[in-house]
Order: sequence, then structure tokens, then C-alpha cells
Amino acid sequence: MRSNERPAVVAGLGWPGDGESPDLHRLGWPTRESARPTREAPREPASTTQQVSRETVPTEDEVSRETEHLERGNGTNSATVKKETPVNTPAAPSTVPEQEHPDPARSGSEPTPGTSFRTAGDLAAMSVNALDESTPLARSVEHSLLVREGRRMGEPLPRPARTRVMVVANQKGGVGKTTTTVNLAAALAQHGLRVLVIDLDPQGNASTALSIAHHRGTPSTYDALVDGTPLTDVMQASPEIGGLFVVPATIDLAGAEIELVSLVAREGRLRKAIHAHPQVFGNDEDRLDYVLIDCPPSLGLLTLNALVAGDEMLIPIQAEYYALEGLGQLLDTVEMVKAHLNPTLTVSTIVLTMYDARTRLSAGVADEVRTHFGGQVLSTAIPRSVRISEAPSYGQTVMTYDPGSPGALSYLEAAREMALKASGLNQGASA
Repeated sequence: MRSNERPAVVAGLGWPGDGESPDLHRLGWPTRESARPTREAPREPASTTQQVSRETVPTEDEVSRETEHLERGNGTNSATVKKETPVNTPAAPSTVPEQEHPDPARSGSEPTPGTSFRTAGDLAAMSVNALDESTPLARSVEHSLLVREGRRMGEPLPRPARTRVMVVANQKGGVGKTTTTVNLAAALAQHGLRVLVIDLDPQGNASTALSIAHHRGTPSTYDALVDGTPLTDVMQASPEIGGLFVVPATIDLAGAEIELVSLVAREGRLRKAIHAHPQVFGNDEDRLDYVLIDCPPSLGLLTLNALVAGDEMLIPIQAEYYALEGLGQLLDTVEMVKAHLNPTLTVSTIVLTMYDARTRLSAGVADEVRTHFGGQVLSTAIPRSVRISEAPSYGQTVMTYDPGSPGALSYLEAAREMALKASGLNQGASA
């Protein structure tokens, strides 16, 4: 095609051609008449009576162009619009009733007349405290500020009548044993209680979460079990939380089961070491309130030592079917230990972990567990939380890593429930 030739177009199909078509405007193209600019009518000179200051009242001719075009589109002329209020006549008083000022004596429970909600003025005039400490947001902010300032979590929890030695065990792996141990211990310590964590897992994850050194050669639970070293010599204080102490675990503990086979009374060596600790079962202020034993995911000799040493069992259960299947095997082992080695062992606490309220599976597992164990199950379930999984990578528990997260608040509430439940049982027994 030559450059000076124009393409052939068909008029009336949406393209402007040489000839005019009566259907051009229907296909989106402007006609020649509509494309022509419209001339505005000359404005009439303003009358002398309307030459007042523009700061007071604008004249009829000084309307905006947008208003002028709107009036022309509606078939009206801006010059024919009459003003409702004369220039020299004061405006009539408004008939809208004035909003009543909030009464300072009001409690703020009722909204301002004329509105369906409480305004900022109502809240400012409230004579009662507008901050509700029972809300999740208020508790989250309170916990975060107290942890960052290094202060205690309000009033301390009641101390038990004697040291509670609790075994955190479940032979199924990945149910949250170590996570529950370290976070409950941190929550109890933040409430003013003295807690000792004994890491009995050769992986040493509890030591990592509490920022305790557990490299090879560090005095650990291996020395206490195999060599009979006192716990006071292998115990370390937590650098993050006051009142929290840890007996770390090293990789040497992996061979402890083989070495314990040839020892006398091998299943009771941990119990002997705990009872020999001067701050366990004491009566002074330095007495340990809780001893939490983190067990490996097996029912071997290390877990057997923990079951013999403890008085109570805390069982974390993941809200899935496999966790329920393994729970039956664990309870059978507990009954055998009670019958032959430790008749005082009881399953006192069961906590649901990795709970997802959006799924029917979690709700079904929770209902099944609560039906069989009743009051032994804590009403607080630990939800799935990324913050809980992130905290150990920074050598912290979620209680210090993100105190305002749902996981931290859940463990905080679970620790409070566990402590208050024991206090109520003690008071009932003494009565």
C-alpha cells in the first residue's frame, strides 16, 4: 500500500469515513455537530444592589462553571434562580435541636441522644474506668509492656503447698512436649513462682529455647543420672527470666540408657537426685514451686526415670487422631509404673496443643478428650502459631519473643489455670 493512499473504511460501522452516516453517534464516534464547540451566552451585568463583598454573600452571576453547566443541562438559567435568603436579612435560626452535652455524672453506658453509638465525648465524661482489662487486646498490651520492662505479671500466682514435680511426657513425637514445658515454665516464672526445668531429651531443645548452653562437656542431666552429680552443680539460671532454672541436656545423654542398664536401681536415679536437692520440698522462701521434666519421645529408660521421679503427669495432646491413638499406650505404661514403681503418680493435667478452631477435626478431638478425661483437661487450648515456632530460633520462649501473640497469651492462661487449679485442690484437701 502506498503511503499517500488512505485505507478504505466503511461509514456507519464505527469508523469516521468520507461520508456521514446517521448512525455514527450510536457507535461511539461524535458527529460534526456534536464536536463543534458551544458558545456560551453573554453574561448579564450584575445589578448595583448585588455589588456586595464576595466575603459575605456571592452574587447570582458569580456561580461556579460546574453549577452553570448543570443548570443549563437541566434547562434552567442561573439568572432565574431566586435566592431564598436576602442579603440584608439575617439567616433564620436553625430548627435542628442542639446536641446535648454529655453529663459528667453519666456512666457512659448509654449513647448520646440522637446517636446509636457512644462518642468520644461520652467516653471522656465517663466516671468509671473505660479500660477493660479482660479484653484480649488489653491483656496483650499489658503482657508485652510488662515483659519488656522486666516486671512481674501483676499479682503472683499462689504457691503450692509443696513442690510439684510434673512429668511432661508423650511417646508420640511432635505433639509439643518441649514447647509446652518451656513456655509453661516461663509463664509460671513471670508470675513470681520459682521453676526448675530438667531437660531429659538428648536433643536438648528445651535448653536451646531457654538460651542455656548445652554443648558437649557442659554439666548436664547425664552427669546427674550416670555419675550421681548433685543437681545444684549442673543447674543454670535462665538469662531471660528471673526465678527460672534449667538442668541442660547434652548429646551424651543419648548413650545414658545403655550405661544405666548395668547400674543398681537404674529407674530411680532421677528421683533420688531430685529429692536430694535442698530447694525441693523445702519450707523457706527459696523453695522451688515447680519442677518440670521434659521427656524424649519414647518410653525408654529415660522416660521411665521421669515417671518414677514425678508425682504428676502433664500430657500434651495434639488435636489430631494419631495423638489419641498413642495416648492409650501411654496410659497403659503409666498404670504399670503406678503398680510397680511409683504408686503416687497421677495424670493431673492434659493440654491440647496445635489446636485449629477452623477445622472439625480439632473440635472433634477436643470433645473426645474432654469426654474421657473431664476436669483433667485444661479449658485453654494452645492454638497453632508461627510465633511459637519462631521463638526457639532466637533462643527464647514465645513468652519473651512475642508476649502479645495469641500463643503467648494462651500459655499464660494455661499456666494460670494450672496453678489456680492446684491451689483449689490444696484448699479443699486442707478443709
